[in-house]
Amino acid sequence: MNQDLVSYYKDRAKEYDKVYLIPEEQQDLAEATRIFQELFFQKTVLEIACGTGYWTEQLSKTARSVLATDINESVLEIAKRRNTSGKVLFEVADMYRLTTETKYDALFGGFIWSHIPLQDLDNFLHKMTSVLKPNAVIAFIDSKQVMGGSHDSKSIKETDDQGNTYQARNLENGTTHLVLKNFPTQESLIQKLSKIATGIKYIDLEHYWIVSCKMKAQQ
Repeated sequence: MNQDLVSYYKDRAKEYDKVYLIPEEQQDLAEATRIFQELFFQKTVLEIACGTGYWTEQLSKTARSVLATDINESVLEIAKRRNTSGKVLFEVADMYRLTTETKYDALFGGFIWSHIPLQDLDNFLHKMTSVLKPNAVIAFIDSKQVMGGSHDSKSIKETDDQGNTYQARNLENGTTHLVLKNFPTQESLIQKLSKIATGIKYIDLEHYWIVSCKMKAQQ
């Protein structure tokens, strides 16, 4: 994973959960939680880039088990304090270099798709197929561009030659970071996921998008 992004989330760890307290996003969070708890019911879930464990805790309430991974040990220390009913194992791991003998029947990524460079998406998805069972459930959630919100079009400060967009983000410690934050269209998500999955469903919430699908039986 991009080291600038790793450094940013390490510095942001203690303040990160404030993003889940935004009043106007509570309805979306509740609906997303309902969707994922139903989708991952009794599944063995591999969670990538779990961060401080907000979604880990929600998934653990209905999943059979969760392996929650993140490249930053600092955020995992926070995640481990959550009530996960003994169903969760935490592991420091780079999602681009995941190696496991176990194959999982579900994959979840919360607010990570937007941080993957456009030119790396195909390789990332191919890597995920190596750790999943055929017909595994796959789901992602991420931010939409909402006028007047923290992710409106005015938040984009830079665009690179590959079309990746970047935001300038200020942390409470006084530092400013230029952070990769892409906003994919429904069409681009379906186009990418159709290479590895079937039954793709796109859910358009007010502040977030959700996409779910099943990995193809044969790759």
